Amino acid sequence: MDSPEVTFTLAYVVFAVCFVFTPTEFHSAGLTVQNLLSGWLGSEDAAFVPYHLRRTAATLLCHSLLPLGYYVGMCFAASEKRLYSPSQAPETWRVFLLLALTLPAIACALIYYWSRDRWAHHPLARTLARYALPQSGWRAVASSVDTEFRRIDKFATGAPGARVIVTDTWVLKVTTYRVRVAQQQDVHLTVTESQQRDLSPDSNLPVQLLTIRVASADPAVPAFDIRKHLVQAALHGVR
Repeated sequence: MDSPEVTFTLAYVVFAVCFVFTPTEFHSAGLTVQNLLSGWLGSEDAAFVPYHLRRTAATLLCHSLLPLGYYVGMCFAASEKRLYSPSQAPETWRVFLLLALTLPAIACALIYYWSRDRWAHHPLARTLARYALPQSGWRAVASSVDTEFRRIDKFATGAPGARVIVTDTWVLKVTTYRVRVAQQQDVHLTVTESQQRDLSPDSNLPVQLLTIRVASADPAVPAFDIRKHLVQAALHGVR
């Protein structure tokens, strides 16, 4: 491989990893799907459920385009391979291009399916529908979630890619591609793992990392895990 090809490959891999996992520096620079498409996504505070219906779809599509972006960049970084003309490109690159085109095509088909009937087929909408009354639908439950999310007394913690939100009625876990939902009165919490950490960078005290399984009484509602840090102040005589 020539030097420009190596340089571009390393730079693009770093960019792709950071774009998917969004470290603090990328958040500060605004290089996130939420910031780049903020005009279309709207406000999370104003409409939590509609925002995340669009956000998860946009995130899936943007991430599926990363391999195609690499191929386009390599057309310039390795012009001698003639990648801009697939019929003349090496067979390995033709296979890669096929994969790079297939991923966004699958993502678009899935997003189209989700968006039918005003997003009624989206996994989040289908989960909310499990909590709807017979005479109402998932949108009524979504309105309840939106209303409680706007309240200032909600509890929210965690990184953007694994945020946990607890309102008066709901336990929510926001991840890159999914939003997990459970109704508080129907959930059973189980500690599945406990890890000891030496020191917390914030308090300089020992911490314990708990993994808690949130399982709904309705088996059709997927269970999910949340992680919580507990500062073990008692070990230092603080009660």
